[in-house]
Parts: sequence; C-alpha cells; structure tokens
Amino acid sequence: MVFKRRDRRTPVQIASELVYPRGGWTRAFHYVKHRVRRLPDSPERIARGIWAGVFTSFTPLFGLHFLVAAFVAYVVRGNILASLMSTFFGNPLTFIIIAAVSLRTGHFMLGTEFEKHDASLGLKFKQAGADLWHNLKSIFTSDVADWHGLSVFYHEVFLPYLVGGILPGIITATIMYMLSLPLIRAYQLRRRKKIKAKFDAIRKKAEVEADPLAKAD
Repeated sequence: MVFKRRDRRTPVQIASELVYPRGGWTRAFHYVKHRVRRLPDSPERIARGIWAGVFTSFTPLFGLHFLVAAFVAYVVRGNILASLMSTFFGNPLTFIIIAAVSLRTGHFMLGTEFEKHDASLGLKFKQAGADLWHNLKSIFTSDVADWHGLSVFYHEVFLPYLVGGILPGIITATIMYMLSLPLIRAYQLRRRKKIKAKFDAIRKKAEVEADPLAKAD
C-alpha cells in the first residue's frame, strides 16, 4: 500500500505516543492549530467545532470523546472535523487540571465530598476497571458479580466529574471560541489575498506572453 508506514510501530510505541507524541506536545499543538485553520469551512462553523471539542474534553467519557465531540458539533452546527481535532485540548498535560476542577465543582454542586481516605482517584479508577472486568467474566463463569468498586466510582468520580465539568467546560470552550473566531477570520482573509495575488500574477504573465507588443513595452 502507498500510505502504509515503513517503520511499523509496536503496541508499546503506539501507547507511549498517545501520552507523549513524537516531536513533543508543542509540535503536536502547532500541527493541530495549522490543520484547523486550513479547514475549508466558514470561520463561524470552525469556531463552533472548536467549542464542541474543547467542551467535550471536560467530560469523563474517555474513549468516546470523538463521538461526543462530533455529536455536540452537529447540534451546534459546527465543523465536525474541527471538533475532533479540538479534543486535543484534553491531553495528559491538561487532564490533571481538568479533572481537579471538574471534580471539585461537581462535589460542590452535588453537596458531596471526595472520600480521600477510602482510595485515591487513580485507585478508584483501577477498582472500577477490575470490577467491570470481573463482572463481565461472571456472565460466563460461576463467579458472583461485585458492584462495590463501580458504585463508589460512579458516586464519587463519574457523576461529580460529569456534572462538574459542564460549567468550566462551557466557560473554557466559549473563551476558545472567542479567541479562535477572529484568528480564523484573519487567517482565511490573508490566505484568500495571497491566492488572489498569485492568480493575478499568473494571469498577467499569460497576458504579456500572449501580447508581443505588451511584452516589448
């Protein structure tokens, strides 16, 4: 195949590049920014797509962010491709801040507390995953399903994260929308001017070559 990679990556390399992409996060950020600006759509639709992607980054629906971002972009009539690329806003460097803000806001809104003495956030994720795997196996074996870890995870992590991520998600997404809209407009205007100037130069050259007198002048 023409577009097949010559150097096949191992599963470990694929996983490591999801955490830290080749070239670093700065290069990845500039690549995404460049691709978003060059999307063939109106600045308003692209900016609404960015809004959808950034907002989705504040949800705890890990593994489903692309689907959620595309759906939100469809609802707000934004550019779906821009929404997918803008989920990059949620990455290993920002997820710690996003999770902390969302959880604190969620527990405050629900009037609950995160029980730190019971287990850390990472351990609750681990326990929920272990319970989920155990319960799936129990369908085909004689094991008894245990929902304790999933119940704790739902009430202390997932639900507060989901509720608490709405407000900071809307605020952050709106800020990114307001920042990106004029930048995209200016970029597209400058790009159109460059393309027009290029075609004008080509047309002028063609006219000169077709008119010997003009060429002589």
